[in-house]
Amino acid sequence: MRKEKVGADKAVAWPAGVGAKGNEGVAAYVQRVDGSIGYVEYAYALQNKMVTAQMKNSTGKFVTPAIKAFQVAAANADWKNAPGYYMVFVDQPGDESWPITGASFILVHKEQPDAAHARAMLAFFDWSFRHGADIATELDYVRLPANVYEMVEETWLKDVTASGKPVWQK
Repeated sequence: MRKEKVGADKAVAWPAGVGAKGNEGVAAYVQRVDGSIGYVEYAYALQNKMVTAQMKNSTGKFVTPAIKAFQVAAANADWKNAPGYYMVFVDQPGDESWPITGASFILVHKEQPDAAHARAMLAFFDWSFRHGADIATELDYVRLPANVYEMVEETWLKDVTASGKPVWQK
């Protein structure tokens, strides 16, 4: 199946098959239909003891879904040139990079109505980035690369304001 025909994005045009909604729906369908194939979140696959498969990445190497392969994809991504750090990790470079990796995002208004609330919110996110790595790993998620957090924090320093004044301070 060629990328030109099917596509390469969050949603693709499969020529055959059936879709299901969310991890739970896909997992239930795959477990119910003999010989079926699905794509679910890694943590969901582990927690539900689903069989996984290797995938061929952009360098032609076959990789196994694992935290390290997701970390490599995130570390090799071009975060600096991604508007608002938004990125879908499809075919990131690297021999050990998993070919389809996703990220969760936090949206923050640049102009905040209340400086104290904004600082408290950013302090929570700061704590999460700096101290939540072990918790993320326990839940089968990947921590944001340190250099990316530094870029995010720089964005907070210059872009998040209340009454025109910066909210975040190191």
